[in-house]
Amino acid sequence: MSPSERREMIRKDNTDLSLTRQCKLLKISRSSIYYTPVGFDQATIDLMNEIDRIFTKYPLFGSRQIAAYLPQSGFSAGRHRVRRLMGTMGLQAIVKGPNTNKKHTHHKIWPHLLRKLSITRPTHVWCSVITYIPVKNGFLYLVAIMDWATRKVLSWRLSNTLDASFCIEALDEAIAKYGKPEIMNTDQGSQYTGADWIKTV
Repeated sequence: MSPSERREMIRKDNTDLSLTRQCKLLKISRSSIYYTPVGFDQATIDLMNEIDRIFTKYPLFGSRQIAAYLPQSGFSAGRHRVRRLMGTMGLQAIVKGPNTNKKHTHHKIWPHLLRKLSITRPTHVWCSVITYIPVKNGFLYLVAIMDWATRKVLSWRLSNTLDASFCIEALDEAIAKYGKPEIMNTDQGSQYTGADWIKTV
């Protein structure tokens, strides 16, 4: 069943099931039920539905990760187009956060290994992303370690700085519980390219 078909099953006047519960049962993001893709051609609507499906499966993914994931289901779109469509669908944070992807000035560029890779078993591929949480006096940063196949959050940490130590603590916990993955997928931010992270992986 496509995301659009599942959205049509939502009943906002249902007094027994809240919208949040209905969305959870139908495996769609709550924010996606508030937009109607008017003025888009069918190809764009199909792309928006696929973005919605990926976002529902991987709620920590931003536009960069979704753009990289789209080819696995036969779609192609640049990061900026994905970000624009996510904004249209209400799937993107409206507060612009600080740059969590700042790279070390000198570090090895690691290859992207997931293109055309079939990921079907736990601990084959993990991913890690850093998201920001706006608070009164700035931001808190949430890092999560996820299993790509099961979509399970294996560990997480909160920090009030972007020091790499909270990322390494989350990785250490995940490895202690589940062993090391065959592939670790991250962006090339400084938290993931420093010597301590690489040594732990």
